[in-house]
Amino acid sequence: MNKVYEKAADAIFDIIDGSVIMLGGFGLCGIPENCIQALVQKGVKELSCISNNAGVDDFGIGLMLQKKMVKKMVSSYVGENAEFERQLLSGELEVELIPQGTLATRCMAAGYGMPAIFTPAGVGTEVAEGKEMRNFNGKDYLMEMAFDADFAIVKAWKGDTMGNLIYKDTARNFNPLMAMAGKITIAEVEELVPAGQLDPNHIHTPGIFVHRIFQGVQYEKRIEQKTTLQKK
Repeated sequence: MNKVYEKAADAIFDIIDGSVIMLGGFGLCGIPENCIQALVQKGVKELSCISNNAGVDDFGIGLMLQKKMVKKMVSSYVGENAEFERQLLSGELEVELIPQGTLATRCMAAGYGMPAIFTPAGVGTEVAEGKEMRNFNGKDYLMEMAFDADFAIVKAWKGDTMGNLIYKDTARNFNPLMAMAGKITIAEVEELVPAGQLDPNHIHTPGIFVHRIFQGVQYEKRIEQKTTLQKK
């Protein structure tokens, strides 16, 4: 099975209107910049996006929000995007806010083939409305369903032609969990090497989870908020 694609546009060829997509990254760190740009250029609509955050106004998923490509956003943190706020308050965008640990575990459950998880996070809050609750050993837990995503789009530091991936630093956040969870997983990497060149002890995502891989170009790696210290 040849998993290698030349560029992002080729790898996302079958993402169509109405698709459910997971997008890896934490803030703007480790986001699939090339795939997001390719999706914007393709102009697909009515997407449901599962991501820890919603990017910023002019970068990351924020670019997709600007183009009105996103119908529903499933996220944990969305505080850096004014356009997201505007669409939410105007009723243009459906939003599901999820505790960060629950978001991660629902990704993991999908990768493990588990239909649901039980978590104490959200019990007694609006998060629990309309959800099944069970009591284990005297403590209440919410039942949360595993995600059901058509595609998972992730970004890694290095990868090989078999789809094995290595993430670097903070990018090793939601990317490994989402890579396991999509029906089709698309990985973009900064460096693509022949199979056998990666140390097996350093591989974070085995190639069995990855269906398509390509070497990205021109990573901006923008920082949401720069904090600098000045010497007195």
